[in-house]
Amino acid sequence: MITKVSKLLVVDDNIDYVNFIRRALDAEDYKLSIALDGKTAIEKAAKENPDLVLLDLKLPDLGGEEVLGRMKQDNKDITVVVITGYGDDQVAMDMMKKGAVDFLTKPIEPQILIKAIKNALEIREAQQEDKQLELYPSLDRFFPFFAHEIRNPLHAISGALTIIQRRSNLGDEVLAQSINIINEEIQHLNEFVQECLNFVRPPNKVRFVEVDINEVIRVVINIIAHIFEREANTVRVVTEMDPSLPKIYSNYEEIKQAFLNIVKNAYEAMPKGGDLIIRTVQKSDSPYSVEIVFADTGVGIKKEAIPSLFDPFFTTKPLGTGLGLAMCRRIIAERNNGKILIDSEEGKGTTVIVKLPVDHPSEASTGMRG
Repeated sequence: MITKVSKLLVVDDNIDYVNFIRRALDAEDYKLSIALDGKTAIEKAAKENPDLVLLDLKLPDLGGEEVLGRMKQDNKDITVVVITGYGDDQVAMDMMKKGAVDFLTKPIEPQILIKAIKNALEIREAQQEDKQLELYPSLDRFFPFFAHEIRNPLHAISGALTIIQRRSNLGDEVLAQSINIINEEIQHLNEFVQECLNFVRPPNKVRFVEVDINEVIRVVINIIAHIFEREANTVRVVTEMDPSLPKIYSNYEEIKQAFLNIVKNAYEAMPKGGDLIIRTVQKSDSPYSVEIVFADTGVGIKKEAIPSLFDPFFTTKPLGTGLGLAMCRRIIAERNNGKILIDSEEGKGTTVIVKLPVDHPSEASTGMRG
């Protein structure tokens, strides 16, 4: 697998500081380009299309604010982190309003610089993903627009909160708790936006490989054990997996996400504990398939809610997004020609049955065996 090397443009007229950045990033996998003045920086940004610009505010020919503005004029999606020994919080906020994703004050510790760069690159990746999903119809078309409109202010809030943290006395318990609440809500909204984007993302057939369903289930159980550590002593997981289960042809990460959603729902339905039985079996009916059964002894689902369970944004949980099962159906039924069925009774538990064809997806319609 080829890993993309991120390109960084360092804009600073102080050679000593440029060398500091080189040393700080020596162990990181980045390709650095240097500009010692604003004019060169603007030209290099246009020509080299860097993934990230580290921009000093004090340059010999142009002000950093003008450089940022002209870079944004040439490429509104360019990602910029401002690093300077000059300016106060108001300058930082002004630069972030003009499109910078972060503001760092010299001198800066190498680990803080590295963390800021990685965060900025994650923001860039999220913005690029939003852009790639802009042309989908109906509800799918709305999601990327929604994600863009939510993420931009979220990034600004996150950046402003970072400045507040650096300048605050975190020994103040009330202040520290307030900052943590804001951070948690930012993370919650980011996760919700990501769920929306995952829901509309087209299937990537290039990533379809042979998948061992039993292995996926073992991985999911391990992940869930970390997510629900407190429930480890009250929820008993029993697996009955067919050792001769044939492999299917699918996107491993998507199947794992679908199963993870189902198992998370089961855990959340058993707040006082219970049993979760996961069973796999090969089915000889046509088309040849594998069947995965997830049966919990949780609170169950009201009869009138069952027909709406797979509808986007429908949820029976106070903090649910309503996209978990909708995403499961999209992955299993639409992208893998499979089936997902739910049988539940309030107060007695829920059983989710997943059937996935063994045949190669592109061959399913011809009846050829994979």
